[in-house]
Amino acid sequence: MIGDLADLQTLQRDDLFSHYRTYYIPNNAVLAVAGDFEAQSMLEQLRQAYESIPSGQQPARSISPEPAQAGGRQLTINGQGTTTYIEIAYHAPPATHPDFFPLMVADSLLSGAGSLNMFSAGLSNRTSRLYRALVERELAVSIHGGLQATIDPFLYSFTAIVHPESSSEKVIAAIETEIQHLMDTPPSQEEIKRAVKQARALFAYSSESVTNQAYWLGFSEMITSHGWVENYLTQLEAVTTRDVQSAARAYLQPQNRTLGLYLPAGNGSQGRT
Repeated sequence: MIGDLADLQTLQRDDLFSHYRTYYIPNNAVLAVAGDFEAQSMLEQLRQAYESIPSGQQPARSISPEPAQAGGRQLTINGQGTTTYIEIAYHAPPATHPDFFPLMVADSLLSGAGSLNMFSAGLSNRTSRLYRALVERELAVSIHGGLQATIDPFLYSFTAIVHPESSSEKVIAAIETEIQHLMDTPPSQEEIKRAVKQARALFAYSSESVTNQAYWLGFSEMITSHGWVENYLTQLEAVTTRDVQSAARAYLQPQNRTLGLYLPAGNGSQGRT
């Protein structure tokens, strides 16, 4: 859920209409076009469709930076079912930060290359460190990570489903061990090449369709400029083993994370934390 429940319960029609008139204006929007078209003809069609819509006052941007997390946090929810879920989220930098691409390569190493594109799926993560440490050892049924490209600082997270014969303690300990290993020992150049290759392949797959090409252009223009996506592969390939280790040390610390557990009432030993 986005926002506080109290705000949603007290929201009035005038509040919604004011929000719409403030933010849904041409000078606060990005329009991306991709495909087989003649540029001048397309521009004329866009003018006919949108030029008559008046611009509004540029919305104020008064976002207060979130303070650094003072220590690790844990949230436990008990509920129905028989499956234990683990979510571990770390504060992460925005897409324009120098540490973003090193952390993306770290994500590819740890949990497999993830997609930044909402219209495409990820690749198999069977070669990732956490898959081998958790799934192959039958500590977890699955493990996935995710780093989102955003305007503001956001989150880098792991999601694991605990194996019926395992426990949340074992899964968390295994994740912590792999992260600590990355902090202590730089990955090999061969690992970096494989991680970058996977991320390159995923980027290529997510750019095949016309829809995805327009998505990338509009998406990158929203977070910074279209140059971000144009230089995506260059920045990815410039990441070194030391960059990855430094990013892991900077962001994957216990005091920078929030650990969430879903413990089912009907799963015996998995109810332990």
